[in-house]
Amino acid sequence: MQAPVLIFDSGVGGLSVAQSLRQHYPDVAMCYACDNAWLPYGLRDDVALAERIVAVCQAAVGACQPSVLVVACNTASTLALETLREQLTIPVVGTVPAIKPAAAMSQTRHIGLLATKATVGRPYTQRLIDSFASDCVITRVAADALVIEAEAYLAGGAPSVARMQAALAPLWQAVLPTPSTQPALDTVVLGCTHFPLLKPWLTQLAPMPLYWIDSGDAIARRVAQVVDPLTSRHHDGRCFTTAPATNLTVGFARYGFKAPQLLKGMAA
Repeated sequence: MQAPVLIFDSGVGGLSVAQSLRQHYPDVAMCYACDNAWLPYGLRDDVALAERIVAVCQAAVGACQPSVLVVACNTASTLALETLREQLTIPVVGTVPAIKPAAAMSQTRHIGLLATKATVGRPYTQRLIDSFASDCVITRVAADALVIEAEAYLAGGAPSVARMQAALAPLWQAVLPTPSTQPALDTVVLGCTHFPLLKPWLTQLAPMPLYWIDSGDAIARRVAQVVDPLTSRHHDGRCFTTAPATNLTVGFARYGFKAPQLLKGMAA
């Protein structure tokens, strides 16, 4: 029996990656680990956070015994990917905003980057833009409020349309063409793994049809490259958290995971 894929995130955003993996590989076994005791990561000191990410991932790998670790979080990938690859004996797949596929998709060459404040402002994001979208106009929108709405949704609530609309307002200003030479935005990068969980609402709120691009498909393809074949018929489904999360049981079940259990030794 093939060892499971372990997906790690600060919260429930990695469930969008789990969904992409299951769409591509229906029989893959997965475990999930989230560091909800330290959520949100964007408010933490980088040095302390990097140490925390490594510690939680090591504990989760010990509990799950996976074939590969997927770091389904842009912040965690930026801060700890290199160290995780040095210290773990299994492959580690990271997450970056889907700038490259968005640039390939956009027809107007105007792309929106919808992400957290930390991701929008990090140098690695600019390097992605310089490498793959240097001929594009990039409208960056920090939409940290969407993380809160996604977490609330997975806890059984309904996302606040008013709060989502407020967070998206700067993006909508770029959707319609202006009197200047700047073209209308036609493609949006969902630069946080939480955001695809809200895609049904995002598409409804958009003033016109847009291309919505996230990292899920690219991560799924990369996992298949480092773990071949992804054919296990044993749906592991174990779920680990660092703080009690009984309110997320129904939400995790919606994505094929069991009731969360505390990850030993990793409380706040």
